[in-house]
Amino acid sequence: MHVDRLDEALRRFHATESARGVNFIIRYFPYQLYPESSKQGEDKYEWYKKAKYDNSEEKMQKYVALMTAYGKDVGIDFDFHGIIANTIDAHRLIQHCQEELGPNAADKAINSLYTQYFTQQGHPAGPSTLLEAAAAAGVSRERAEAFVADEYEALAETRMLLQEQVSNGVDSVRPHPFP
Repeated sequence: MHVDRLDEALRRFHATESARGVNFIIRYFPYQLYPESSKQGEDKYEWYKKAKYDNSEEKMQKYVALMTAYGKDVGIDFDFHGIIANTIDAHRLIQHCQEELGPNAADKAINSLYTQYFTQQGHPAGPSTLLEAAAAAGVSRERAEAFVADEYEALAETRMLLQEQVSNGVDSVRPHPFP
């Protein structure tokens, strides 16, 4: 939802006279909320209920109702089922797209990953999810398949960026630091 709000703020700004000659480039940096998660993952609904809401169905339903309302306001139809898992491979893909194809490609990959995860029960870093996100970013099918199959490609760089974010005090997803 934050990226939708940022996009809307930038759209509104660009519609003003003040925007003449001003350009923004969004650069993405990785951050993992749950780096200890397995790559296989577990049921998202049950994980949230257990980890965040003391295994209370009532509390979980309140969360679902609240997030559904927030999502509706920005055109997102959340699906609270699916898998929650380690996202390192998604971050590898985002960084690859950003470095090889530019920020617009990274943005397209992220939008695809978010849509698949939050509205379509997509595994956050499963091979089919990554291939669809790579296609959305403009990566050829052959190149995307090779990238997804090689779990070490861009891994060292992505881990270094993850550590850098921790060193910078980043403790949440999607902060928008401006120089």
